[in-house]
Amino acid sequence: MFDPTLFQQDTICATATAPGVGGIAVIRVSGSQAFAVVAALFVPFGQHTLGELPVRQAIYGRLLCDGELIDEVVVVKYCAPHSYTGEDTVEISCHGSLYIQQRVLQACLSAGCRMAAPGEFTRRAYLNGKMDLSQAEAVADLIASESAAQHRLALSQLRGGYSAEFNTLRDRLIQFVSLIELELDFSEEDVVFADRSSLLQLADDISARLKVLMDSFRLGNALKKGIPVAIVGATNVGKSTLLNRMLGEDKAIVSSIHGTTRDVIEDTINIDGVLFRFIDTAGIRMTEDEIENMGIERSYRKLEEATVVLWLADLSGEASPAIDPALVERMRTPIQDKRVILIANKSDEVSEKRIKAFRISLPPELSALPFHAISARFGHGIEELKQAVSTAAHLSDRHEGDIVVSNARHYQLMQDAAEVLDRVRSGLRDGLSGDLLSLDLRHAITLIGEITGSEITSDTILHNIFAHFCIGK
Repeated sequence: MFDPTLFQQDTICATATAPGVGGIAVIRVSGSQAFAVVAALFVPFGQHTLGELPVRQAIYGRLLCDGELIDEVVVVKYCAPHSYTGEDTVEISCHGSLYIQQRVLQACLSAGCRMAAPGEFTRRAYLNGKMDLSQAEAVADLIASESAAQHRLALSQLRGGYSAEFNTLRDRLIQFVSLIELELDFSEEDVVFADRSSLLQLADDISARLKVLMDSFRLGNALKKGIPVAIVGATNVGKSTLLNRMLGEDKAIVSSIHGTTRDVIEDTINIDGVLFRFIDTAGIRMTEDEIENMGIERSYRKLEEATVVLWLADLSGEASPAIDPALVERMRTPIQDKRVILIANKSDEVSEKRIKAFRISLPPELSALPFHAISARFGHGIEELKQAVSTAAHLSDRHEGDIVVSNARHYQLMQDAAEVLDRVRSGLRDGLSGDLLSLDLRHAITLIGEITGSEITSDTILHNIFAHFCIGK
């Protein structure tokens, strides 16, 4: 268990590169004794000692433990505060053998280090003022990014524009509470530093900005986890075949038997640099099968989460109309406010005349939807469908400089702050006394400050945040 009382005292080490075998691995050592630890192990090729070597330059030499050669390595040293952690830091690049990595770590431990806890290097960077808390969290998001959109989102947060937005909000709240409390100090003189209408306008402006930021969370969370796309429709129309075709692998079982898919199947793909999470759902129909009904209920729940819905129908069926009116009625509520694309599958089995007849037979609420005729089995129209999914996500509405919230912790803090500000606004309208307004305003300042870490006082909160980082970062 990580002991916070030892945090700033120990010199720590860990492998900073990904686990496994590679060409090279990097062992990072950070802390007040970092130079002494590595100096006891490293012998540069030349006449100099480690302490005499220049900073931020790669130096080649041998790493020894008890006189035994472990590896020939490259070492770079960084002097505080000009390092990632803000402490004296040394990075040792050795060969990527797991055995060599373990020997290097054991040598560092025997020389006075301890193993770093998950996220401890970044935590030290935060505590040493190298970055604020939202930037530290962005480091984890940057490491975990799987698409260009996720990368841009994390990089934007890491660069500080995100922090600046919340620092501005916090500064405005501090200005707000200062005016209130200044009046309290001069209450006997009956001095007014800001009239209530001006304060109410300021509270309204801050609340409006918070709402814009909170509204961006749906997009930010979707970009971070993958924009959810639900594939729905009746049984045996090709939903599982479409999922497999979109993913490029046989993820779902395909069968001519109705009701084969009885549970939700999910996987992600990258379209134009954005991660999409495709969800194959159980075919929706009336059935007495208890297990199948459970799968259908899960389908409805997943449909609620979806941003984009692919409604699949079978062109080759003999039924007329091609989409059961009962299904249209059952889907009416679940697809409200969703971005729905209507897909006619098995176009390889029918003529153009049949496709036109299918479109004519659609009820009014479906005829206005974006329409694509495809063959999931042979891949006809799939690339066009992918572009339609990307367009339906409306990511083009987002401007490059927009602040997008993707962190659930930040979103919850903003929600709480917005509720507090609603009380302040009501209090201003109702003529509530300044001392009561001041208490709520100070609470709102604390909540906003916790986003960037300027109001973090509990070590438990910090530990919970950094415990999810990978070791070595």
